[in-house]
Amino acid sequence: MAASPPVLSVLDLAHIVEGATATDALRNAADLARHVERLGYRRFWLAEHHNMVGIASAATAVCIGHVAAATTTIRVGAGGIMLPNHSPMVIAEQFGTLDALFPGRIDLGLGRAPGTDMRTLRALRRDPSASDTFPQDVLELQALLGPVEPDQVIRAVPGADSNVPLWILGSSLFGARLAAMLGLPYAFASHFAPEALDYALSDYRERFEPSKTLQKPHAMVGINVFAAETDAEARRLFTSAQQAFTNMMRGTRGKLPPPIDDIDAYWTPAEKMQTSAKLGCSFVGSAETVRTGLARFLERTRADELMVASAIFDHRARLRSYEILAEVGASLGVVTAPQPDACPA
Repeated sequence: MAASPPVLSVLDLAHIVEGATATDALRNAADLARHVERLGYRRFWLAEHHNMVGIASAATAVCIGHVAAATTTIRVGAGGIMLPNHSPMVIAEQFGTLDALFPGRIDLGLGRAPGTDMRTLRALRRDPSASDTFPQDVLELQALLGPVEPDQVIRAVPGADSNVPLWILGSSLFGARLAAMLGLPYAFASHFAPEALDYALSDYRERFEPSKTLQKPHAMVGINVFAAETDAEARRLFTSAQQAFTNMMRGTRGKLPPPIDDIDAYWTPAEKMQTSAKLGCSFVGSAETVRTGLARFLERTRADELMVASAIFDHRARLRSYEILAEVGASLGVVTAPQPDACPA
């Protein structure tokens, strides 16, 4: 287990479910944030994706403001901002503004991928090679959010001296090594790309260099949780995510579909294998089933923080899943109250 008790946080993509609208998705995101805040979850993050009809969080900074305004104590942030899509100056101003509006509650997770397809990347007016300068852009952004230097000509206003906490996100060794080199907290996207999880965590911890931001490594691990009163009910809820991932492999992205009774009738054996690999870090079942799987996972990863995604079609079922997870976490020694010595701001 981790030296300090791990904490629970939430990743929400503001899924637009079939038969609903972006307005519904954003309303539900704020409601979920209020719900998990009452349960004591540490953070509520939203992710940047573009040209996806089933995700309402493309304007991530705007969505963060919406959620932060609906809550009072939970930290709200980006999991993440795809920095190659933006200039560091613009992101510094956006998140400096968020910090001015909601002091001490804003996080900024940074990713290197575009979060979209190449045609949409061109529509964003970004050069596909922009990801090559990701490390330099992170340093530039960090400087813009840090203390103002003597005779500094360019300032982010708001933003300068806000020191909004930065995280490096990734699904490969690149992000792990960059986070270690800069002494920043690291979040691994194992909720959809678990293949390199163990290697990345090991690399990050072994290479970590203490910084003004962080004295020891802090590893957040993404997981999917679909918890319900029974294993059968939870497995049925999980079929929405299984269909969505299968559809992505088929090139037919859409809104989050309702659950179905027989997922094996939906996918081919090859699709089942591919989707199951992508969703390998998923915990599906009753409280006892989730508890058993999560205990093994925490022992394996020694995660400092679990960032939990739950692509559940029915909003009430999703609220209940996070309630069950909070109960499970408490039984495993996972804390749901902020612990300053256990995790970065």
